[in-house]
Amino acid sequence: MQTNKYMQMAIDEARYGIRGGYGGPFGAVVVKDGVVVGRGHNRVLGIHDPTAHGEVQAIRDAGARLGTHDLSGCDIYTTGEPCHMCLCACLWANIRRIHYGCTIKDNALIGFRDDHFNDLFAGREALADYLTEMDREACLQLFEEYRNMPHEGY
Repeated sequence: MQTNKYMQMAIDEARYGIRGGYGGPFGAVVVKDGVVVGRGHNRVLGIHDPTAHGEVQAIRDAGARLGTHDLSGCDIYTTGEPCHMCLCACLWANIRRIHYGCTIKDNALIGFRDDHFNDLFAGREALADYLTEMDREACLQLFEEYRNMPHEGY
């Protein structure tokens, strides 16, 4: 099965980030009317900012490029199911839909604690129509690459 082209861009963005030592294997692209308007990868370690997740970076980039804080009509493609901070950032930005690769449980397999926060905030069932899993296998390959390379933990 072929990976969705936008998800592949998110994977490439994440791969750039992990190979540069910027942070975890999380990349994202924001798409509006078939055009990529924002890109980002996790930069938590690179700039010492715990909020510099891939989705947040892509939202910031899209807002700057479009000259607006309102990203209505945009979708985001991200390699990992968003943490609660990123999920709320997408909602605040009026992102229409989130497409993600690896799940919260997959994030735990590579040392991230998103499942803890998911439990703390009582799950995501109310957002089932907003979150769409896609291309999980391609994103799992990225996670495997990350797991097998030397990297700083956080």
